[in-house]
Amino acid sequence: MAVPAEPEVIIWTNRGCGACVRAKQLFERKKVAVKERRLKASRNTQLAFARATNHAKSVPQILINGRLIGGFDNLAQLERSGELDVLLGFATSLPKRSFTQRLFGWLGIS
Repeated sequence: MAVPAEPEVIIWTNRGCGACVRAKQLFERKKVAVKERRLKASRNTQLAFARATNHAKSVPQILINGRLIGGFDNLAQLERSGELDVLLGFATSLPKRSFTQRLFGWLGIS
């Protein structure tokens, strides 16, 4: 059986960003290495950030295997739904959830 490839996770961050810290901690708990890209004042860094994140205006911006996830709220929603494990290659399908669980998840209620 083939060993799954290590997921490539890139997090664009900025100094003093609490949501950036929480995103990195979530991946740390999952034992997933992240590549942190610090948003700096240099023009080249700003252009790279704009290209990678479809001109996002906030940090963190998270990419998993080249797919833009968005910010921490998006990451947290993926974690609650079980989709994050699928994206990271830890699971092959979403967990079975009842209609009520799906409804509350959709409404953002845990």
